[in-house]
Amino acid sequence: MSVSNATDAAAGPQQLQHLLDAVLAVSSDLDLLTVLRRVTAAAADLAGARYGALGVLDERRETLAEFVAVGIDDDTREQIGEFPRGHGILGTLIHDPRPLRLPDLSAHPDSFGFPPYHPHMTSFLGVPIMIHGEAFGNLYLCDKVNGESFTDVDEDLVVTLAGAASIAIDNARLHARVAEVALLEERDRIARDLHDTVIQRLFAVGLSLQGAVRMSSDATLISRIEQAVDGLDATVRELRSAIFELHTSHLVGQSTRQAVSDVCAEASRALGFEPSVVVDGPIDTAVVDAAAEHLTAVLREALSNVAKHAAAHSAKVWIRVGGGTVYLRVQDDGVGIDSPDRGGRGLDNIRQRAQRLGGSTVVSQVPTGGTRLEWTVPLH
Repeated sequence: MSVSNATDAAAGPQQLQHLLDAVLAVSSDLDLLTVLRRVTAAAADLAGARYGALGVLDERRETLAEFVAVGIDDDTREQIGEFPRGHGILGTLIHDPRPLRLPDLSAHPDSFGFPPYHPHMTSFLGVPIMIHGEAFGNLYLCDKVNGESFTDVDEDLVVTLAGAASIAIDNARLHARVAEVALLEERDRIARDLHDTVIQRLFAVGLSLQGAVRMSSDATLISRIEQAVDGLDATVRELRSAIFELHTSHLVGQSTRQAVSDVCAEASRALGFEPSVVVDGPIDTAVVDAAAEHLTAVLREALSNVAKHAAAHSAKVWIRVGGGTVYLRVQDDGVGIDSPDRGGRGLDNIRQRAQRLGGSTVVSQVPTGGTRLEWTVPLH
């Protein structure tokens, strides 16, 4: 499958040292997002590539579910829009997971044209990442910095790195599963404690207060006690709801990407139009548990604000995952906001969620009309 105008006998000492450094770098962390980004950057560095990407296959191994890229700045990435799903040359590696090296992408029969704003790319090196004999994803490298084509040595180095990366990725996935199971077990314990202890004590206090009503003839005191009992009943209902959410929210295997899509589809009924959505980065593998729940809650609140106050004709949702953070931007073309510092309870909730996670919220007026909300939190 490899095509090249240049061949080399073997990697030199400096290249082998770079390979060793790269293997150590990708194996030194258990956070999956960090591992994926390190693998991508290390592969590009090893081969001297200007652009590098790692595409993660979906469960059916038919399309790309995640896409991590290096070498393209944020503005260009946003202009390009949604990441590739695995058509053209990228699809060739999905259906035939073997190294593929091309001096000119456009000469391959499976080559598609680049989307608008996409940098022009010529030479190509693709290498699959296999885990336990099954394809996990592919490394895609384009355009050597020196202007030459990729070589035999480049391919050998990246293939070796892909082997080490498969072990690092598998370890990171196992670590994430263990952490997820531990989290679910802790949620179950908290739910049991709430149900078996807290709710029972609230019931006992409520019964005691109701008994006190029968013993009193003071109308004012009776009214206050009854209000307190009503408050306890409301608290019990809220606790039961919280217990249910602890048992059911964000179960293993649930897709954060799908949750985002569901929120946007739900909001379209109130908005009168479907928001456009761009997701950049490994959202399903990096944004999980509490971060995923906060992200979808903030997105729901932001779109609700657009529906209630913006009188907008369109809205765009952009989510970027990378560099240890998740960034959400919701922008509309509506009437705008009088002051970025103002806002109702919805905006206060959004700001509080960011603060609890050590992040930030910025609300600003769009010069061309409308409001932009930016919400950034770290991924721990």
